[in-house]
Amino acid sequence: MKQLTKAEEQVMQVLWDLKKAYVRDIIDQLPNPKPAYNTVSTIVRILERKGFVAYLAYGKAHEYYPLMEKGTYRKTYFRVILKNYFGNSYQSLASFFTREQNLSLTELEEMKTLIESEIKRKSNL
Repeated sequence: MKQLTKAEEQVMQVLWDLKKAYVRDIIDQLPNPKPAYNTVSTIVRILERKGFVAYLAYGKAHEYYPLMEKGTYRKTYFRVILKNYFGNSYQSLASFFTREQNLSLTELEEMKTLIESEIKRKSNL
């Protein structure tokens, strides 16, 4: 799967939220300063070529919708980050979050609870 640029990801976030949208709808959801209509239209067409979106044509108007679910992209993109930045090591990832992100005691305890719960669930399989 191809990785999205920052601008493409921003447009996809809007499409994932709206489920379907015209270019004008996408622009309305983007932060200020708003990009030009042609810029967003070009990004959406690139996303279409990459296989992330499709459209329904109503005359000259196109209503775009995502072909890939947000969760699917997140899982794939996470694997890329894990491989490229943490050497496929979950231990390195955990170390990054616990030491370098200055998590609060509450956040660390919440992570610990989630991990312990998953360990218990997998132990019962």
